[in-house]
Amino acid sequence: MAILSKIRERSMFLILVIGLALFAFVLDPSTIGDFFNSSKVNEIGEVDGETITRQEFAQEIEDYKTRTGNRGSEMQAAKNVWDELVKKKIYKNLLEDAGVSVGEEDVWRQMVNIPNIKNNPEYQNEAGIFDADKFKQFLKDAETNNPQLFTAWTKYMNQLRDNSKITIYNNLVSAGLGASLKEGETKYVSENTKLSAQYVYVPYTSIADSLVTVSDSEIKGYINSHQNEFKTEATRDLAYMQFDISPTAADEETIKAEVAKLLEDKEEFSTVTKGQVIVKGFRNTDNVAEFLSENPSDVNLDTNFKFKNQLSSEIAEGVSNGKLGDVFGPYKDAGFFKISKITEVVSMPDSVKASHILIPFIGSRSATAETKQTEEQAKKTADSLVSVLKRNSRKFTALAKELSADKSNADKGGELDWFNYSRMVPEFRDFAFQNKKGTIGIAKTAFGFHVIKIEDQKNYQNAVKLSTFGRKIIASEATENAVFQESENYAQAISKDVKNYLTISKEKNYSPKPAIGLKVLDENVPGLGNQRQIVSWAFNRDTKIGSYKRFDLEGKHVVAILTKNLEKGLLSPEKANGRVKPILLNEKKAQIIMEKMVGGNLAELSKANNTSVRQASGITLKTPTLTGVGASPKVVGAMINAKENQLYNKIEGTKGVFAFVVNTKELPTLLPNYDAERKRMSEQLRNKTFSMYEAVKKATEIKDERSNFYGI
Repeated sequence: MAILSKIRERSMFLILVIGLALFAFVLDPSTIGDFFNSSKVNEIGEVDGETITRQEFAQEIEDYKTRTGNRGSEMQAAKNVWDELVKKKIYKNLLEDAGVSVGEEDVWRQMVNIPNIKNNPEYQNEAGIFDADKFKQFLKDAETNNPQLFTAWTKYMNQLRDNSKITIYNNLVSAGLGASLKEGETKYVSENTKLSAQYVYVPYTSIADSLVTVSDSEIKGYINSHQNEFKTEATRDLAYMQFDISPTAADEETIKAEVAKLLEDKEEFSTVTKGQVIVKGFRNTDNVAEFLSENPSDVNLDTNFKFKNQLSSEIAEGVSNGKLGDVFGPYKDAGFFKISKITEVVSMPDSVKASHILIPFIGSRSATAETKQTEEQAKKTADSLVSVLKRNSRKFTALAKELSADKSNADKGGELDWFNYSRMVPEFRDFAFQNKKGTIGIAKTAFGFHVIKIEDQKNYQNAVKLSTFGRKIIASEATENAVFQESENYAQAISKDVKNYLTISKEKNYSPKPAIGLKVLDENVPGLGNQRQIVSWAFNRDTKIGSYKRFDLEGKHVVAILTKNLEKGLLSPEKANGRVKPILLNEKKAQIIMEKMVGGNLAELSKANNTSVRQASGITLKTPTLTGVGASPKVVGAMINAKENQLYNKIEGTKGVFAFVVNTKELPTLLPNYDAERKRMSEQLRNKTFSMYEAVKKATEIKDERSNFYGI
């Protein structure tokens, strides 16, 4: 009793302890610290010290989805919203510093000139002209009666204002970029001056790599002094083995046999007659629609006519020579086993030439602000036109020009030229192909009423309607289980020696595929499509190099292995080795070569380095190429600025060390005016305005913590 009394006295304490224990059990231990870190809970990132909160980010994503009709994936929305927010915050500072502003009248003027607003009948007067007062009343009513709608309009107006400011800012920057006539002249002369020169070239490859060494500390020093070149995002490399759940030959035969059974009549017990009855199969049924209702097909019923060239090659010949009621199959087509029956045969042209007059009505797809007729009124108009045209078809062209709402061909008298069976909407198509040349009549479509005249038809041939039952060819349960077990066996095999997964794979005749450079917010895995779960696993803090996992995906099992991870920041000396070491090797080789570049002329220099004096002519800054060397812009640039007949020594190039003497400089023919060059330079400079934002973005301190938002 004493113990129970103690428990009652300290019940609240025990509840708290148990609650915290349960909380710790449910929550991933590695994230408990993060959960209580308010900065990680509430922040998605920072742009130049300005925070982007979770709430702001989530709201922007919802707004983005609303604007785009929820098209695209969650991660695509996240990427686009992040880019928009970063741009908005970067430009905010630029615009404030520049003092750029946009007045309310300017925003309003832009708003009312947007076509979707200007041409909306709700905001037009009786004459069909935009009425600003009506639009103002709409916004006022929205503010009172529909705050959510008004908020959306307010955000849209703010977006217009922001975009206008950015446009003004970019135009100001562009206007400040230009070139003078003198700059145009200088550029023209430097680019078109032709040189002839002699030079000695000692390539870096002439020094063996074994004669120079590069230490890790030197590589690290180079990285630290060139940080912008070696900043990297976090990436992951995977190898994965894919086990497709594909139907076997035995699975196919089973499905084919099941489909074949549906052809024949069968005997079954009837609850009505209390006895055995014959149920007609697909071959003998008089009601295909009823048969397909009782035996659901994996393919939709196609009621269109088909010509021979539109049929599956498996049955095309037989069907084209067949008759009403003939049955074909089972045959394999596009991943299905099918049986088909001819339900209609006609002789029909494969192409028709027609003209039409389109009469829209309110609510039809071709209706505009000028459309005043109801559906009933439009039908009467179409009937009247048919009556007139049947008496005198020569009036068709004039009436089409005057009355047709289809402006793409009204000026041509409504002529549509030749079209095939599959081009037009069904109602229009059926009239054109199932009536004779010269027929005038009406077809109603979603666009309105079409008064149609069949001008011509050609290539009459048999066309058929086929009723088809199809069963998708899929793997059996036994096959699915076998593939699952195969993937599981592979996972178990590599678990014993994951470092040698390639050897294990080779022994099993497997070829794992690579997925290189996956980023933390990626969705797609090369070869697998959208597999966000695999990317999330690869970036999980518990996933180390050599970790593996089996993923059960649609139609396949995948065993993934993490083969490489690269964290955000500067590349390590080890991972930058392949890029930095050749640079440092060449720098050291250049020093060795320069020590040998001793002599008062090119002949002495060539002799000291056991090479020859080379000759080059027609060298220009536009094409900075040297014979036997290739592109050498740095050396050619030095030649352009060099004095004639003077020795220049120890010039480091991309591929080696040079010494040269410029023999002649041939200046280009001077132009009477350099305005064209000035304009070209100015245009090139102004085009750089488009890359200005990226440059500012690169220089801005941006902290991106979106991965925390998505649970990585």
